[in-house]
Amino acid sequence: MSEPRTWMCLICGWIYDEAVGDPEHGVPAGTAWADVSMNWTCPECGARKEDFEMVQI
Repeated sequence: MSEPRTWMCLICGWIYDEAVGDPEHGVPAGTAWADVSMNWTCPECGARKEDFEMVQI
């Protein structure tokens, strides 16, 4: 597996870290962004997956 990447919500700035996932919302740690369901939404603002952009932290 490649290095975990981070994705930022363009609406509210919430960060999805592949190493951490979003376990409270059914996305286990280590889940690659490509494997996150298209039905998943930002836990902070409800934005859709397409409203996220990969960022370097």
